Amino acid sequence: MSKVTVIGAGNVGSTCASVLAVNEVADKIVLLDVKEGISEGKALDIMQASTLLGFNSTLIGSSNDYTLTADSDVAVITSGIPRKPGMTREELIGVNANIVNSVVENVLKYSPDAVLVIISNPMDTMTHLTLKSTGLPNNRVIGMGGALDSARFRFYLSKALDAQPNEIQGTVIGGHGDTTMIPLTRYASYKGRPISEILDKETMDKVVADTMVGGATLTKLIGTSAWYAPGASVAYVVKSILRDQKKVITCSVALEGEYGQKDICIGVPVVVGRRGVEQILDYKLNEEEMDLFLKSCNAVRATNNVLKDLGLL
Repeated sequence: MSKVTVIGAGNVGSTCASVLAVNEVADKIVLLDVKEGISEGKALDIMQASTLLGFNSTLIGSSNDYTLTADSDVAVITSGIPRKPGMTREELIGVNANIVNSVVENVLKYSPDAVLVIISNPMDTMTHLTLKSTGLPNNRVIGMGGALDSARFRFYLSKALDAQPNEIQGTVIGGHGDTTMIPLTRYASYKGRPISEILDKETMDKVVADTMVGGATLTKLIGTSAWYAPGASVAYVVKSILRDQKKVITCSVALEGEYGQKDICIGVPVVVGRRGVEQILDYKLNEEEMDLFLKSCNAVRATNNVLKDLGLL
């Protein structure tokens, strides 16, 4: 029997739990939140749809009772305050670092073998913090950001091509931030054909720009961070773990020499399977792409240094 714990019953966490349940990705899902009644209510609401949608997964909610999370295969950490309009991910670091440390400690107390999927922002830094503070093997700590960024890239490509998003391949690497992500236009394809041969440079540049501000655009429109695509992106990663699908997904993972980097968690294409990160793929970046990747790494390291300044790393 498969079991997933989702910590944080906000918009992203509850959407993730809903997608996992409706699609029967896990047999049992536990949704936790520090605010009394929120996780219980959302779990009850989702389960009341089970007879209408025909799913058999069990979803329960609780106000911070970690004993219910025992023996989870995967734990999704969404805890933290959400980003407000005009607020950068980096500004979240001081508050969210302490929250994430506490949550992860409690999760591992009851599920010492769980694979951890980190959503809390700034995501790359929170993934790095989790890896360092727990001492877990690199394969068991995954930051979910690239899956979402890549989904947005594919969507904007589909709009430019007037095509179905699911027929498009597109990958975004680098940090999960408006200025640090790198949509790899050279690797984007539509029905096996490079999209760079279909779209002109001006159109492709607009797709890249729209992708990079995808999160900020939604924050401006709805007044808070997005949740439908982020929640679905988390569930996508969790499904690849539980079902050992070995999908290639951009995730924030620890690098030990790959892409010329060490002591950093940042988004690169990886094979995701039952053990978590099973392989880091080497996409042969050209000089321009590597230059952008190095700049992204430097930006993520600058945020990581805030942890050191705060005595959290």
